[in-house]
Amino acid sequence: MIQLIIKRLLHMIPVLLGISLLTFMVMQLAPGDFLSQMELNPQVSDETIASMRARFGLDKPWYVQYAIWLKNIVVHQDFGESFARHQPAFTVLKPALLNTLLLALAAAFITWSVAIPLGVIAAVRQYSWIDKSSSLIAFIGLSVPEVFLALLLILMAAKTGWFPTGGMQDLDYERLSVGAKILDVLHHLVLPASVLATVPLASRMRQMRGNLLDVLRADYVTTARAKGLPERVVIVKHAVRNAINPLVTLFGYTLG
Repeated sequence: MIQLIIKRLLHMIPVLLGISLLTFMVMQLAPGDFLSQMELNPQVSDETIASMRARFGLDKPWYVQYAIWLKNIVVHQDFGESFARHQPAFTVLKPALLNTLLLALAAAFITWSVAIPLGVIAAVRQYSWIDKSSSLIAFIGLSVPEVFLALLLILMAAKTGWFPTGGMQDLDYERLSVGAKILDVLHHLVLPASVLATVPLASRMRQMRGNLLDVLRADYVTTARAKGLPERVVIVKHAVRNAINPLVTLFGYTLG
């Protein structure tokens, strides 16, 4: 087990280097940089711009800049500084990373807590109005672009006032109690998490339905019914346990 983990970690090194190099190259293809915006400011002299370019290595070829950046990370654990905020990169990214993680976890919770039960019900009640309604929801979820759905929900929130249209917290967040803070963040998470959960929810629901339908036709399920087991026990204890296995693997990718 330890050897496998070490092997996986070693495989990550060339992957991370390749991703960082490709990202660096793509960014360099864009014309200009942050200092190009400062050149438009008549109050900033050309000498100041040239000094800053030399200081940050922006006057060197892109591959030299990448080598300097990589050296600073490996040797000094320095990931660079934000030109706009004059702060370390991690200081700038930390709030965004935490918010992204919270949003992703909320979307994953909505996806799996709704998709699995809905897929089970749709399979057990095949061709019923519940199954047909679920299929319609899945079709709409897979067809409507997330950006368009987000705009519709923002419009709905602006018209009704039921949900905030932006941000992660209210202006008076710091004065709230602990419980009120949690409710405030959850209130802000409802719309964006719902948008992010729509497409995977539809997909996972259809997968759960298909898997369970296949399992319900298996011989061991027929045997369990022949023994006189209640239908609920047959479905929950025998069928769902086996039908959900492929989705457990997909849940690992969701966490990633």
